[in-house]
Amino acid sequence: MGRLILLLGGARSGKSTLAERMAKELGGDQVLFVATAQAGDDEMRARIAAHQQARPAGWRTLEAPLQVAEQLRRVDDPLPPVIVLDCITLLASNVLLALPDECSTADATSAVLGEIDALLSFQQSTAATWIVVTNEVGMGVVPPYRLGRLYRDALGAANQKLAQAADEVLLLVAGLPWRLR
Repeated sequence: MGRLILLLGGARSGKSTLAERMAKELGGDQVLFVATAQAGDDEMRARIAAHQQARPAGWRTLEAPLQVAEQLRRVDDPLPPVIVLDCITLLASNVLLALPDECSTADATSAVLGEIDALLSFQQSTAATWIVVTNEVGMGVVPPYRLGRLYRDALGAANQKLAQAADEVLLLVAGLPWRLR
C-alpha cells in the first residue's frame, strides 16, 4: 500500500504549488496528474491551459471530473510511483452539480463520500505515493444559500475522511505548510 499525503488550505494558499513540487521531488518525470477541473467558460479554459503548460513535460495527465477511481482503474499503462489528485474541491462540486436540485444534505454528502470511498479503496491497492489537494471550507461563515451549505458539509465530511486515512496532512496558509500529521 502506498502513502497518502493530504494538502489542504484556503484558495490560493499554495496547495497546488506544493503538490507539484513534492511530486517532482518524489517522482521526477514519473508522475500522473489527475485533474478534476472542467472548462465551463473561457476564463477556466485559460486557467487549465496555464496549469497544463506549467507541469513538467514528462508527466501524464488524466482529466477525470467524476468517477476518478474508475477512470484510474482504466489507465492502460502501469501507474507511476507518484499520483497527484488536484483537487477534491472541484470533484465535490462536480458531484453535487450532477445531483438533482432537491437532494438532501445526507444524499449530497453520501454522493461525495462515495467518490472518496472509491478513491481510498483504489489508493490502498496501489504502491504509489498519492498527493491529494483539497480546500479547507470549515473556517468561514455558513453560506447563505442552500447549495453552498450542501457543498460545505459534503466537502467537510470528505476532508475529514481523507485526513483520517492520510499518512501525512499539511495545512497551507499563505504558502506556508503546517504539519497536522
